[in-house]
Amino acid sequence: MKLYVGNISFDTSEDTLRNAFAEHGDVEEVAVITDRDTGRPRGFAFVTMRDDNAARAAIDALNGKDLDGRALNVNEARAKTGGGGGGGGGGRRGGW
Repeated sequence: MKLYVGNISFDTSEDTLRNAFAEHGDVEEVAVITDRDTGRPRGFAFVTMRDDNAARAAIDALNGKDLDGRALNVNEARAKTGGGGGGGGGGRRGGW
């Protein structure tokens, strides 16, 4: 099960997250999301756990828990919805 982990400190590493979640089961992958332009962390991550029951236990135990000075927001990751930024525009509006 893939978990969304929000409100993480910019100082929190993948290893720190892996250790916190590993207390509740096998961690398959940890990805701290970074800004593509600056390379700096964006304040959230995804953690994938092998077992759904362990993932639910991690949600129950870690949601709201302080890690590196921030209260984590942990829940099941939702599938990314299509679309993306607006944009477009252009052309004349109104007028003649």
